[in-house]
Amino acid sequence: MTRLAVLVPVLVALAALSACGEKPQTLGGRKSDAAAFQGAQNPFVAPGWKPGDKSSWEQGLKARMQNSQNEYSKT
Repeated sequence: MTRLAVLVPVLVALAALSACGEKPQTLGGRKSDAAAFQGAQNPFVAPGWKPGDKSSWEQGLKARMQNSQNEYSKT
């Protein structure tokens, strides 16, 4: 009985401390320091948007928010 009384708290303490050893979950890839409106230089960009033009980027975001992501306008 005393062996069980000592073993149970030790196992609980080990289980509680096992969460302290979690490693950070990072992608480990390269970090993009460019602004979002700098964008990609490929043919798959949205029509009317020019890479590097911040005002056209913001206008595209506003139009997307109003036209396709606004649930109130869909009903």
